[in-house]
Amino acid sequence: MSPRKAYMTELAELDELVSLMANKTSEAIELAVRSFERLDMQFVDKVERLDKELYDLNIDIEKRCLEIIALQSPVAKDLRAIGTYLKVITDFDRIGRYAKDIAEVTAHSVERSHFKPLVSIPHMANMAEEMVDLSVKAFLERDIAPTKQVFELEDKVDSLYDEIFREVITYMMEDSKKIGAGMNYTLVARYLERIGDHACNISERVIYMVTGERVVKE
Repeated sequence: MSPRKAYMTELAELDELVSLMANKTSEAIELAVRSFERLDMQFVDKVERLDKELYDLNIDIEKRCLEIIALQSPVAKDLRAIGTYLKVITDFDRIGRYAKDIAEVTAHSVERSHFKPLVSIPHMANMAEEMVDLSVKAFLERDIAPTKQVFELEDKVDSLYDEIFREVITYMMEDSKKIGAGMNYTLVARYLERIGDHACNISERVIYMVTGERVVKE
């Protein structure tokens, strides 16, 4: 096998690992939000396992990337691609950590009930998951088109977070007994908002990888 063909094979293997990491990330978000919705500890344990698996994948992919840099000496666009792998897996790892944080909120809420029907949180979670999925699609297909949708969704996620924060503050001011549950609700919304931010980071890195231009979503 020629050096170039071996290099392309290694990149294809990296794409498979990144895709696996992305799938586990989405699963972690879904299970974490489900754990909070149902205040169910069985989902908490699953999220913690996924967080560990994401960490292990992060280490494995990073090791492979560094080996490619050392052995293949990639330049120009190829080097941008390897750099993007290294950045993207860090975002996935942090997204997994936020999913774990949501699960930990559940672990501290199991003896409480929700003070209001959970509508905004699941909706926010769906948008955050879609942002992650779109950013992964952009990365794997080397296509910047899905990044536009990611940036549009971020604006919606940010607006929803502001709405949730104002609503929860009102509930807590009206009834001090709701402060604990309200703080948990706000924390979960904040973690989902941060997940959306990392999806935007991935999209920004994809744009740089494909075009060589740096774009920062304001």
